[in-house]
Amino acid sequence: MEPPHPDSGVPHLADVVPSVLAAMGVPGFDARIPLPGPIRGACVLLIDGLGAELLAEHARIAPVLSGLADQSPSRTLCVGYPSTTAAGLAAIGTGCRSGEHGFVGYSFRVPEAGPEFDVINALRWRPHPWGPDLRERVVPEQVQPSPTTFERAASAGFDVSVVSSAEHARSGLSRALLRGARYVGAHALGDLAAEVISAVAGYGFCYGYHADLDLVGHLHGPGSPAWCMQLRQVDRLVESVLTALPAECLLAVVADHGMVTVDQAAVTDIDACEPLRAGVVAVGGEARARHVYTAAGAADDVLTTWRATLAESAWVMSREEAIAAGWFGDRVRDDVRGRIGDVVAAARGSAALLRRTAEPMESALIGQHGSLTSAEQYVPLLAAIS
Repeated sequence: MEPPHPDSGVPHLADVVPSVLAAMGVPGFDARIPLPGPIRGACVLLIDGLGAELLAEHARIAPVLSGLADQSPSRTLCVGYPSTTAAGLAAIGTGCRSGEHGFVGYSFRVPEAGPEFDVINALRWRPHPWGPDLRERVVPEQVQPSPTTFERAASAGFDVSVVSSAEHARSGLSRALLRGARYVGAHALGDLAAEVISAVAGYGFCYGYHADLDLVGHLHGPGSPAWCMQLRQVDRLVESVLTALPAECLLAVVADHGMVTVDQAAVTDIDACEPLRAGVVAVGGEARARHVYTAAGAADDVLTTWRATLAESAWVMSREEAIAAGWFGDRVRDDVRGRIGDVVAAARGSAALLRRTAEPMESALIGQHGSLTSAEQYVPLLAAIS
């Protein structure tokens, strides 16, 4: 089957923050997505795991969100490959796709970090799947050296805030992708909503992040009773912000990816499949988006074996094929190429490429994401102006 190509006709998640800042009049940003105005203050609120298809399927239990989806300023976005949180937050924080910002997976190789760290976990900033804190040895500002959208807006004299989990204020991911903003730590839905309103009321720009819908989807499955209850809470969160949104201010609700429920009959355990381990020195990514790093001279054999073994489960490409297909965007920086696997595997349908020995916690999750299916790729852009 011909591997999919990202839809170039659909705006990308990376286009959102530059477009909002352009609508606020911040110099140096292009309006990649037309937004109505005038806008004096704005918040981009990211709901982790809120796929466009999932929202459409459950519109009845999210009347506020589904009502926004029917309004003219709202539209659908593509998140690109991989459809995972690290890459999505990088798109928000840099305005770039994964080949430029370099966050090519949940976990990936950072060659400049040295041979002792095969793969780092981008969310935990530790060796994957476990190990010590790497913030001093793998400096986040060097892994992602480009100025963030927040730094650029702040340098232009605008007030810029990030409202997100208090525990991640100085994480490696935050330093790499969110630097330049005033970080406001939130502990629950109430203070997340209140801090967002406070930031926008001062006619600044705010990026807000809520993680729990994704968490519940992973544990119980998207569309499960627990997930639906969490979606109701997200709907109330958005309603609370909209109710208090000051005049001439924008709320833009987006997501970093959708999610699928894994079919256990379509699972492959890499750790238990000897042919998939031959010639492989490290495996990164996650269950639906794998980076496979090979021994010297073994790349072609590994590619052939993975394609044959996973013919019904995944699209399997060489690094160069995946780059040429546009999986990582139109441009891939030279220093990012080495972070991409020699072989790249994107799960099809509801399959999963687990590692039950190396990744027992991740392998037990019911909901997964990362690949190129429409359920994972498309997310809403729900825009409202007071």
